[in-house]
Amino acid sequence: MKIVSHNEELLRDALDPVTQPNSRSSQPTYNKLIRFEDISAAAFKIQSGVQKTPCMYSRLSKQYGMDIYLKKEFLQYTGSVKERGVLYLLTSLQQEQQRKGVIVASDSNFSMAVAYHASELRIPVFVIMSTSTSPARVKMCREYGAMVISYGTSAKDSQIHARRLAQENGYLYLEEEDSAIYLSGLGTMGLEIHEQVPKLDAVIFPAGGHCGLLAGSAAALKHLNPHIAVIGVESESFPVLQQSLKTGHPVEDQACSNHQFYGDVSGPCFGTNSLQLTGKLVDKVVTVREEDILISMLRLLEYERATVDAEGAIGLAALVAGKLPELKSKRVLDIKQEHMFVISDLFTIEYPTSSSLLGELLLPPPPLQSPNHQGEDSLLWQDGKSVSGPDPGAEQLHAILYSKVTCIIETRDKIHTAQLRNALLERYPTMMWTER
Repeated sequence: MKIVSHNEELLRDALDPVTQPNSRSSQPTYNKLIRFEDISAAAFKIQSGVQKTPCMYSRLSKQYGMDIYLKKEFLQYTGSVKERGVLYLLTSLQQEQQRKGVIVASDSNFSMAVAYHASELRIPVFVIMSTSTSPARVKMCREYGAMVISYGTSAKDSQIHARRLAQENGYLYLEEEDSAIYLSGLGTMGLEIHEQVPKLDAVIFPAGGHCGLLAGSAAALKHLNPHIAVIGVESESFPVLQQSLKTGHPVEDQACSNHQFYGDVSGPCFGTNSLQLTGKLVDKVVTVREEDILISMLRLLEYERATVDAEGAIGLAALVAGKLPELKSKRVLDIKQEHMFVISDLFTIEYPTSSSLLGELLLPPPPLQSPNHQGEDSLLWQDGKSVSGPDPGAEQLHAILYSKVTCIIETRDKIHTAQLRNALLERYPTMMWTER
């Protein structure tokens, strides 16, 4: 998939106008040809609304034998590159639709970006989240200015409800897709990269899932310098992009939907526009193991003091795993796309080893439980609390008679925190509680 000459012709040929009568979104598809001029127009329009994030030389360079630059896109206000596409999409809506408002249905970074930028533009914004959504995500979305509604036990339930509300009230239902407008906004990343780091040999992007960033940025980079190698990296467990390029159409991996790294993804992971751009403009797509992604996350924390999620670390994982030996001694840029955040409290309790108290404390409710269930749930799983523990590093004391367990939990707010602390102290008087 090497780039050829006549870049303008290549960009025009990459996206034929496509009619999509069964579009997954009520959002207009805008399937016109994506051009370099479209990306430039997007950059001009969103320049005051998104951060021009730095490209910084990494201390990891010596370890991997190449000049590595990190584009720290997690410094965007919501911690996500998706702000670029979302802001351009929202500012491109007709005034009448901006007045009526928009609605999204997920706890993804896309929804967070819509919540923040719609509020900043004074566009009414509604976010439907399932009851299993992390309290921290719900709280953050509300703080961005969105009206958050909890509905259903799955992402699919939330989406159905959001579509119904959109139809009844005139809201525009938005979901992440590969319209030319959204891709042009994401493509502004490529413009910044070319301006900030001269004489680049290669740029590595996260791929799989929604690969609009890869496709849009490749369009900008290949126009500006056809000699830059554009490389996509996806999980070895879910190589949906590689499979889609082989078949010539987007494929879906159902097993990816509930994976801990990628969350709940419904429908095709990307659309025809992104796939065609990727096939025309991207030089290489490689896969990495999840173990390599985890090591990459650790290296970024150690060397860069950056806490990023799996998607933000997957590019570096290709270097960690030795999947790109041709880049030795080259000038390489990697995208640090998403920021990982934790809002949590910490407590430690000591209990008799033979006691059933630990099970009462930690065991989650049974699967497929009704949201109106009134049964005997464990203490920490009552009222939608999220448990990240027990801490695997917790010290084990009194091995014969007593044990100590440390748990990390998420709560909605200070009132929720106080209620839980009081309930635990009543049952475990020796509990030690630390708020973060």
